Amino acid sequence: MKLQTLTRNGGIAAAAIALSLTLAACGEEDEPSTSGSDDTSQTPETTPEETPEESTPAAASAADQVFGDGCAAVPTDGKGSFDGMVMDPVATAASNNPLLSTLVEAVGVADLGGTLNDAPEITVFAPVNDAFAAIPPADLKGILADKALLSKILTHHVVGGKLDPTAVAGEQETLNGDTLTIEGDETGMTVSDGVVTANVICGNVPTANATVYIIDGVMAGAK
Repeated sequence: MKLQTLTRNGGIAAAAIALSLTLAACGEEDEPSTSGSDDTSQTPETTPEETPEESTPAAASAADQVFGDGCAAVPTDGKGSFDGMVMDPVATAASNNPLLSTLVEAVGVADLGGTLNDAPEITVFAPVNDAFAAIPPADLKGILADKALLSKILTHHVVGGKLDPTAVAGEQETLNGDTLTIEGDETGMTVSDGVVTANVICGNVPTANATVYIIDGVMAGAK
């Protein structure tokens, strides 16, 4: 009788152990995995916002720098315009401007084109065509025929440095070695050699190597 009881009790114990193991195994299977390899969720990548490029102000047009009523007669486009002249050295720039054709002819006769173009920085007081037309034809013909005199007159209209309206005012020594006196500002400017006083009709015209002031008179210099 004891043997049967032990056998029955032993079977119950074995069954209990087996059940415990089974439940433990099931518990392990039900636990969610914490392994990083099983996590399929990903944080979306963020692209930094692009900062819009700051717009740089456009360079000032050459036409915005000039002054004088005579500027209205300068071509508005092409190589003879203000924006065209700024790209070339002064003698070349003047040759493209129809207001300065007589001056350009005189510069060619005097062989000064290369000298003016090669000068690093100069200011030129450029007589407009009407200024030469005001000279009696016989006198103008005589000037154009005398290369030395013509060279003296032309260099009398050139001073050193690219001078803006503020810097040009006062006395300036010319390439001919004499002096010009410039008075006024953008509202009205004159240039005088002590004999002839000319009005600046269009000033502060930029070229590649010079600043040009177009004037309404030809200054021959002191006799």
